Amino acid sequence: MSGMKLSMIDMGKADLHIHTYYSDGQSSPGAIVEKAGKMGYSDIAITDHDGIGGVKEAVDAGRKNGVRVIPGIELDTETEQGVDLHILGYGMDLEDRDFRRVMKELDRRRQRRNEGLLKALTDMGYPLSLSELKERHPGGYVGKPVIARAMVEKGYIADYREAFSPGRFLESSRARAVKKEPFSSSEAISLIRGAGGIPVLAHPIQIKGMGITGSEDFYRAVEKLVVILADQGLGGLECYHPDQDEKQAGRFAGMAHRHGLWITRGSDFHGPDYSQEQDWIRKNPFLSVTD
Repeated sequence: MSGMKLSMIDMGKADLHIHTYYSDGQSSPGAIVEKAGKMGYSDIAITDHDGIGGVKEAVDAGRKNGVRVIPGIELDTETEQGVDLHILGYGMDLEDRDFRRVMKELDRRRQRRNEGLLKALTDMGYPLSLSELKERHPGGYVGKPVIARAMVEKGYIADYREAFSPGRFLESSRARAVKKEPFSSSEAISLIRGAGGIPVLAHPIQIKGMGITGSEDFYRAVEKLVVILADQGLGGLECYHPDQDEKQAGRFAGMAHRHGLWITRGSDFHGPDYSQEQDWIRKNPFLSVTD
C-alpha cells in the first residue's frame, strides 16, 4: 500500500489517533470506520502501536463508507536522554522496504518482552500463555493492556486498573525489570520521513521527566524537546487530546505555530464502541495549522 499526499488543511471532521484490536484497542478496523462514516467523519487515521496490521482493512472499509483512512502508526520511542515519547506517523508508504523491516524487528522485540512479562507473572502465581493471549485478542497483538484484560477474565484481579497498581502485578519490581529494547525517537522520525510520512509527537502532556506537569518549567522543557525533535524532522504536535484541557491545548498549539509544525487532534480511542468518542470530538473541533 503506497503512501498518500496529506494536506491537513483541507480536512473536515477528523480523528487522527485511533487504536484497533491490532494493538491494544478492542474494536475491529472495519467497525470503527463504519461508525466514523455514520458520524460524518471525512478523515480518520488508524494508529496502532508499533504495527500496521489493521490499516488495509480500515482503508477498504473507508472506500465503502466514504471515509478517507490515513495509514498511521504510533511508535513507542525513547530519546537519547531516556525520555519516553510516542511518535505518530501519517501517510507512510507501507510497502517501503526499510519500514517493513523495522516493523518486523519491533514485533520481535515485543515478543521477547512479552515472554519475560508472562514468566514474571507465572512466577508470581498468575500463569498466562502467549498463545492463550493471542487467541483472546482478535488482532493477535499482545501488550500490557491485553495482558491486564486477560488477568481480569481469569479472575486474577477485579478490574483492569488493578494490574497497574504500584508495586503489584505489571508494576511489580519483577515485571518492571523486563524491558523492551528501546527504539530511538530520532530513528522513528527518520523512519516515518523515509517512508514518505509525517511524524507527529503524541499527547505531549503525558511526557515524564519535564518537571511538574502543566507548570511553566514543564512547558519550557517540552518546548526545548520539541525544538530538538523538529531539527530531527518532526512534522507536527498533537495539541488536541482527551488528556489535554483547553488551556494546555492552547499552549501546545502555540509551540506548534512557533516552530512551523502541524497541529493535530486525536481521540486516542481504544474502546469497544467508537460512537462513545462523539462527545469529546464535538467539544474539540479540528484545528488546522492555518487557524
